[in-house]
Amino acid sequence: EAIRSVTLQARVNGYVVARPVGDGADVKQSQLLYQIDPRDYHAALDCATAQARGDAANLAYSRVAQRRREALTKDGWFPKDAFDQSTSTLEQSQAALAADAAAIRTAALNLDYTEIRAPFAGRLGRSLVHEGALVESGGTQLNTLVQIDPIYITFNPSETDLAQIDQGMAQDELPAEVTAPDHGGRFAGALSFLDNTVDRSTGTIVARATIANPDRLLLPGGFVHVRLHVADQPDALLVPQAALGSGQLGKFVYVAGRDGKAAQRLVSVGSTYGDLVWVTKGVAAGEAVIVGNLQKIAPGALVRPAAGQASTADAAAPSDGAG
Repeated sequence: EAIRSVTLQARVNGYVVARPVGDGADVKQSQLLYQIDPRDYHAALDCATAQARGDAANLAYSRVAQRRREALTKDGWFPKDAFDQSTSTLEQSQAALAADAAAIRTAALNLDYTEIRAPFAGRLGRSLVHEGALVESGGTQLNTLVQIDPIYITFNPSETDLAQIDQGMAQDELPAEVTAPDHGGRFAGALSFLDNTVDRSTGTIVARATIANPDRLLLPGGFVHVRLHVADQPDALLVPQAALGSGQLGKFVYVAGRDGKAAQRLVSVGSTYGDLVWVTKGVAAGEAVIVGNLQKIAPGALVRPAAGQASTADAAAPSDGAG
């Protein structure tokens, strides 16, 4: 998920005269992306500036004349009504000059708007207009720009993982590792957001990690695997995921007993670690766990243990997800 994503639109009317950046290019902040013909807007700015100069000259004359009339009015040589009228004219000249200043600012803004620049560093999409196209203010979409370094990874950890995640967040920043299945790349970051409501229909909560993406290999909308390092679990009991079955009563494994018969054990599991799964309850270290072909095994079936026992290891307790 892009940290920022914007739709680029024209803010003034005109013809596109230049498009210096190609489709899909990585751009820097403030880099010029589109140029709209600025000639009309240069002329409008020149006109507003000239109007302001003329009104400034009129205002200067009105002020000098008003000072003379004021002295004549005090001596009784100039009618009071005429003086009041000239005062009103002076104030109108001042207002006209203020309006001219606003017109200059507007014209300058419109001239600036003929240059569409990148509001932030990111990657462009496919351009929807080309040189010579007529664009309209607010009505023509030019392109899209997304920020992908860093990038957000949104995923949905289980409600059962919340206690560990909250505990880890209270102590320190939670490291996050992202793996992209399509090219196998690994990316590092940290958990940056955890929603405040659990989705009761799925038993999950929305979480988000911020991941450094300097090579821009991760793109918005892609699928990745996410692992949170929430805690260290020394001597964690790990079994192959292929040994784990699921039934009406929950998760289970088959253990080869000393009598050579298979025994079904209901287990509680934590997070995965590669091809292994953390078994928190139900199996003891050193027991022989049957791996694969579980559909061909039933409780009490005769088995002959081979290599591949459940083992313990110093492992991080991750929280898996995908985004």
